[in-house]
Amino acid sequence: MGKETEKKFLVQGDVWRSLVKGTAYRQGYLNSAKERTVRVRTIADKGYLTVKGITTGATRAEYEYEIPAAEAEAMLTDLCEKPLIEKTRYKIQAGSHVWEIDEFLGENQGLVVAEVELTSKDQAFQKPEWIGGEVTGDPRYFNSNLIKHPFTRW
Repeated sequence: MGKETEKKFLVQGDVWRSLVKGTAYRQGYLNSAKERTVRVRTIADKGYLTVKGITTGATRAEYEYEIPAAEAEAMLTDLCEKPLIEKTRYKIQAGSHVWEIDEFLGENQGLVVAEVELTSKDQAFQKPEWIGGEVTGDPRYFNSNLIKHPFTRW
């Protein structure tokens, strides 16, 4: 079984923008129940299907599979809950970790969060200067909840 342990933070300021170029992501949910989510995603010309279990602390089960991009696009258009999650992802190396910054667009415009993947919930990591408050345990910031309660409506 795959597991992921990650912590999520708000991003402050714009210093990080000059460090790297971003990649466009589109994603939607076939199932957004907190006990299990089934996500379809496109990244550039690739498609992915991801199944995730319930989050306990900063850890959850995760299974991800590459699928044909055309099939991912069809599922996003025809099957996924709306609105879709549209964002630009930036990957920035800081210390021994890669931070993934998501700048949301569309219904979630204005929200910018960063995640760092860890090997355990207690692993030490360096926080770059542009990292703000931690939101790991706040369900409002789960992508699967942003389709039901978009950031622009908070």
